[in-house]
Amino acid sequence: MVVSYKTQKVRDIEVFYREAGSKEAPVLLLLHGFPSSSHMFRDLIPLLADRYRVIAPDLPGFGRTITPPRGEFAYTFDNLAAVVTGFTEALGLSRYALYVFDYGAPVGFRMATANPERITALISQNGNAYTEGFSDEWTAWEAYWRDPSAENREACRASLSPEVIEKWQYRTGASKERLSPDGYQLDTAFMSRPGAEDIQLDLILDYRTNIDRYEEFQAYFRDHQPPFLAVWGRHDPAFVPAGADAYKRDLPAAEVHLLDTGHFALETHADEIAQFIRSFLIRHV
Repeated sequence: MVVSYKTQKVRDIEVFYREAGSKEAPVLLLLHGFPSSSHMFRDLIPLLADRYRVIAPDLPGFGRTITPPRGEFAYTFDNLAAVVTGFTEALGLSRYALYVFDYGAPVGFRMATANPERITALISQNGNAYTEGFSDEWTAWEAYWRDPSAENREACRASLSPEVIEKWQYRTGASKERLSPDGYQLDTAFMSRPGAEDIQLDLILDYRTNIDRYEEFQAYFRDHQPPFLAVWGRHDPAFVPAGADAYKRDLPAAEVHLLDTGHFALETHADEIAQFIRSFLIRHV
């Protein structure tokens, strides 16, 4: 299966994206998280593109998407959702299933609540929408949300270090033999670019707005009952399995699968996740 690498202009932003599959096929939109890019879907896309048109953009501030500097573009989750919505409209995507991971979840759920008629199904891989999903390792971020002082902002900078990205985000709970170094090495390379850390610190502060909207997201789930699948690394140090199970409260028909891996479940379990997705989508889309 051929994967194409393209860009799409959305206002003053040049969105980089990966695409594979027939343009006549049902669309599956993949939204990555922190601190990654569409690269995290490199193994999954070929496993699904025989049946679906699979599209994975780099969010503003991540990967190869080109955005204005800070001061000319506000790095907030509202703006990320607005850009991705504009991206889908520029490509003429009127209906699509959403695969959301980490930061991609509040971006995708904003899109779903704003335009529920466009969503055919939801798939969450360690993408949170319930407070039960938080581990007890958010202390520095929570302090920054309560008091956005320079001191508290600086304390969050450790979250962006190569050591934390590799050892905490990628390696926690993941099989050493199955974990490729490609993902975390690319993430740390992108993070080392001038200005990248300040963009991420802006988004860390704005993350508090996601929690404020959880009730709105949950109301969308209850009111619209989109087909829902969770494929979740059970050893995720940030988003614990209770966050996956919580979806069943508002989506009783939700399918939840806990995998024996960590936060970046696709790095070790792409084949298994692809099988769950194929079985799910063939029944609902």
